[in-house]
Amino acid sequence: MTTDTISHQREADFHDAWADSTSLHDVLVRECFEAPTALENQFILARMGPLAGKKLLDVGAGLGESSVYFALRDAIVTTVDISPQMVATALRLGRKFGVQLDGIVSCAEDLNLPACTYDVIYMANTIHHVHDRAALFEQLNRALKPGGLFFSYDPLAYNPLINVYRRMASSVRTPDETPLKTADIRLARKYFTQVQHREFWISTLLLFVKYFLIDRIHPNRDRYWKRILRETPETLWWWTPLRALDSILTRIPMIRWLGWNVVIWGRKPCVSSAERIARP
Repeated sequence: MTTDTISHQREADFHDAWADSTSLHDVLVRECFEAPTALENQFILARMGPLAGKKLLDVGAGLGESSVYFALRDAIVTTVDISPQMVATALRLGRKFGVQLDGIVSCAEDLNLPACTYDVIYMANTIHHVHDRAALFEQLNRALKPGGLFFSYDPLAYNPLINVYRRMASSVRTPDETPLKTADIRLARKYFTQVQHREFWISTLLLFVKYFLIDRIHPNRDRYWKRILRETPETLWWWTPLRALDSILTRIPMIRWLGWNVVIWGRKPCVSSAERIARP
């Protein structure tokens, strides 16, 4: 059994267990995009434009929050995850909200989907689970229509506070995760044009400090990145000025890489990725 096969099985088993232990009642669909802490998704939505009638591929869709949200905006959604139970949960969630999803169980590096099919591809917290990222980007390029868009957000590798959190949150993470570095953005530019990135969460990470020091919630007791979606403007009165500060910090070279997450987006060129890579 290869290293990648073992890693894929660990990822599938971990996320199967997560899906099995989660009630549909606890899956936050609208909050995932509309909560005051959903900074990355609000940024992405503003750049996606209208989704009605567009074919959208949600890679690494997890419990299905994003797939359902996009379907509620009248997109034609295919939800993909390496975990069979996550896909099953996403389809049940769709039925709960009265929307239709197509579900596929697959690793992201080998989607085996029809070429030039999707208008938009979305990935949330997916790339950092993938070892062969060149294969992933090649698959995304193949699945997109010429001129189609991809959007992703994932954690970055450089913030020391988040790296401490990752070591503490060992039970709610998989051992195969590798946060993104600047090299991943350079790699994306080999397969897509107009690739841009925006970082999030620097001073606003004090919310994580609050959870640990004041609320006394250990990172293994609750997934902080899900807990933030339950916050309201009333509970975040002290945090909102930090969000304004981050709008400046995340535009400063070097400092921006201390963000927790990075949004990456780009467009499939009209020429093939192979032709693009071959160019000098």
